[in-house]
Amino acid sequence: MQFELSGENPSILFVDDEPTSRKWFALEFGDEFTVVTAGSADEALQILGDRSGEFGVLVTDYRMPQRDGMKLLRAVQRDFRHVIRLLATAYAEKDVAIAAVNQGKVLRILEKPLDGESTREALREALSVYRAQALERMVNEGRVAALREALGFLAHELNTPLATVRGYVGSVAARYVPPAEGAPAGVAQFTEEYPGELVTALERAERRALYCQSLVSTFVQSARDAYPDAVPQSITASSLVEALLDEFPFEENERGCVTLDVRHDFRLPGRRDLLYLVLCTLAKNALIALRGRPDARLWLEVDSSTEQAAGRRAWIRVRDNGPGIPPEVLAKLTKEPVTTRGASGGSGMGLMFCQRVMQAIGGGIEVHSTLGEGTMVTLYFQPLGSAPS
Repeated sequence: MQFELSGENPSILFVDDEPTSRKWFALEFGDEFTVVTAGSADEALQILGDRSGEFGVLVTDYRMPQRDGMKLLRAVQRDFRHVIRLLATAYAEKDVAIAAVNQGKVLRILEKPLDGESTREALREALSVYRAQALERMVNEGRVAALREALGFLAHELNTPLATVRGYVGSVAARYVPPAEGAPAGVAQFTEEYPGELVTALERAERRALYCQSLVSTFVQSARDAYPDAVPQSITASSLVEALLDEFPFEENERGCVTLDVRHDFRLPGRRDLLYLVLCTLAKNALIALRGRPDARLWLEVDSSTEQAAGRRAWIRVRDNGPGIPPEVLAKLTKEPVTTRGASGGSGMGLMFCQRVMQAIGGGIEVHSTLGEGTMVTLYFQPLGSAPS
C-alpha cells in the first residue's frame, strides 16, 4: 500500500458506541482536525477498509459491545499499521493498559471523561508522529525503488557480457578433440579455423568477465559505504573515466578510437557505482553506433568552468562521430523508452536511467545529435570541489 505525504492534515477516526460521546468529540475538536466518527469496531474497520489512506489517527473507546476497543486496536495494528492508535477508557485497570501497549501498540491512553486540552495535545502529538513515520516511509520507499532500479539495470548490463563469455567458452569447448588411443597424458587438443582463434576467444571472454567483476565490485563498495561511520568515497571525474577505459570490454580495436581529454578535473558528487553505470551506458551506446565505420572516433572529455548564466558547472562529455540520432527519437530519448536497436536487444531504458541518476544528485543530462555527423551527451554536475593537481 502506498501513502503520500501532503500538506493536508489526515483525518482522525473516533470510535465510541455512545452517540453523545461521538457528537461531543466531533464538536470539540472539529475546529482543528478533520474528525470522522464510528459507533462500533466493525464500522470503524469498514471505514478504514474503504478509505484507509485518509486517516492518520484512531481514537477508540475500550468498553464497547460485540468487539471491544482492544480487539479493534489489534486489528488496526495488523491491517492498518500506518494509523497512530490511542485508547480512551474510564477503566484504568493495569491489565488493560499493559494490553493496549503490548498488543495494540497505542501511543497514548486517554482517561474518560476526556479532557479537552490534554486530548487536543495528544491528537497533535499523534499527527506529528504520523507525519514523521509517513516521511520515513516515503524515504525508504524511494530508496527501495532506486535500489530496485539500479539492480535491475546492473543485471541488464551484466547479461550481455556474461552471455558473450558463455558463448566464447562454449565455442572453445566445442573445438575440443578427444585424445586418440595412446596419446600422451596432460595434453589437450583443439581445432582452430585460423591460428590463435581460441586464444583470442579466451582473451575476449576474460575481458568481459573482468568488466562484470568491476561492475559488481562497485556495488559491493557502495554497500560498505552505506554503513554508519563509513568514510565516504572521494572520486574525481578523471578517475571515473580512467576506470572505464581500464575495465570496459572493448571489441577488436575499439580502444584505439577513444580519446581522453581532461581539461579541468573535479570531484564528483553522488554514488560512484551509479555514475560508473551511467558512463558505461553512454560509452556502450556510442561504440555500438560507431561499429563498421572506418573513421570511428569517440571522445571522453572532462571540464569544470565558470559560466555567467549558470555559475560554476562541471561536466563529463561523451562525443562521437557516428551516424547520429533521428530527430523524432532524440526528442523522446530521456523521457520515454525509445531505442534504435530494438532488433539487437535494446530496451530504450538506458538513457532514462542515466537521467534519473543525474537528477538525483542535482545534475542533468543533455543530448545533441546531428544525422551523419555524430552525437554528444553531456553530464552536468555541481562539483564538490576541484581535484588536486
